[in-house]
Amino acid sequence: MTTTTTTALPAGLTTGTWAIDASHTEASFTVRHAGISKVRGSVAVTEGTITVGEDLASTSVAVTLDPSTVSTGDANRDGHLKSGDFFDVEAFGAWSFTSTEIRPAGSDYVIVGDLTIHGVTKSVELATEFNGTAVDPFGNQRAGFEASVTISRKEFGLVWNAALEAGGVLVADKVVIGLDVSAIKQA
Repeated sequence: MTTTTTTALPAGLTTGTWAIDASHTEASFTVRHAGISKVRGSVAVTEGTITVGEDLASTSVAVTLDPSTVSTGDANRDGHLKSGDFFDVEAFGAWSFTSTEIRPAGSDYVIVGDLTIHGVTKSVELATEFNGTAVDPFGNQRAGFEASVTISRKEFGLVWNAALEAGGVLVADKVVIGLDVSAIKQA
């Protein structure tokens, strides 16, 4: 006999549709540069929905990001990242994440899902913290989340690199992605 356990929603998170507020949401990344420093940047989250069911098993997340908005604080580097050497935004104008499972992990959560970057889809696990809910000054019910995942950029077809004179390569394979999400409950 198989038993199915349902996992309760976090306190304050109510069922229904929550629209991700792109103006208060950030997707950031960090990658080692030349083996000695890190480059940090961001990519705009253009839309997303969190559909909260009666429990975690019936809850889902879907998000779209726009790689043409990549920003690292250096226009030349941003242009290179948008080119065919990296993101190839002409051919791959959107990235996406669609959850396949949400489960508890101690007092936090793991959101498993399909991440598509550069036309390649891989399953990833986002370590996720629920930051609670609040009503903003405009009467909107908001929920906040933070999540992170480390990926191999090569697994997503992002293989461009340059050898360094002293050994090693210019851009590391490991990329840390961080998300800071604000969502608004829809009527």
